[in-house]
Amino acid sequence: MRIINLIENTEGRSGCVYAHGLSFYVETTKHKLLMALGPSGETLQNAEVLGIDPAAVDTVILSHGHYDHSGGILPFARINDRALIYMQKSAIDDYYADDGKSAPERFRYIGIDKDIAALPQVRFLDGDTVIDEELELFVIRRRTHELPFTNRRLLLRRGEEYLQDDFGHEHFLVIRQEGKSVLLSGCAHNGILSILDAYIQKYGKAPDLVVSGFHLMKKTEYRQSEIDQIKAIAGKLMTYPTKFVTCHCTGVVAFDMMKSVMGERLSYVHSGEEIELDRLW
Repeated sequence: MRIINLIENTEGRSGCVYAHGLSFYVETTKHKLLMALGPSGETLQNAEVLGIDPAAVDTVILSHGHYDHSGGILPFARINDRALIYMQKSAIDDYYADDGKSAPERFRYIGIDKDIAALPQVRFLDGDTVIDEELELFVIRRRTHELPFTNRRLLLRRGEEYLQDDFGHEHFLVIRQEGKSVLLSGCAHNGILSILDAYIQKYGKAPDLVVSGFHLMKKTEYRQSEIDQIKAIAGKLMTYPTKFVTCHCTGVVAFDMMKSVMGERLSYVHSGEEIELDRLW
């Protein structure tokens, strides 16, 4: 198995663009797949730099219905119209961020391009789905922990009303190969602790590796209560027999806080870098 970051927020491999968004390229025995496609077609430029052929991809997983994970889908579909694109049916709803009363436009659209829904290769899902013996998707039916504080400003628009997003459009990819299990998430909006609880309830034990953003990044200074929450999450993750790789919406500052608790159990993958699975196993 290979897992390569195609794009995320921080500078990594020389020649690769970095931007707010996320995409992973994964090779398994049976598949060449993409988990999300970043904020734009720059994701495909990075693939070219890395020697990855988008035309050879057979599966695309849209982790959830936000632009920074879906912006490369339409450019990808112009290159590859055969790869099936899996998303929850609610991923096409209208999602917004509340940027505050002082922002020029308080409610900012962060959903996907609606043209994606018309692509014939899209497969709309309603909950858990088994793709084959290697790949499976699951959703959160009931959170077991409170939402991380950074998710409170993310909203769903219904008519003229803005509601707290329940993140029902988010699903998680499980990869099984050679006796190992990998859990790939996008931003873990439902909270990584609730996601792990759902995984264990469904599969009976923790995954060997989790690759995910944790959505703990802030543009302003962290309050003490928020620092305490981040370190509490890190402490809880240490109770699992699992290695963790993060990036993107975790943010470098929150990563450093978690790293101080988790040490070698947590690492960061930058734009264009490959995860060293041999070291993590």
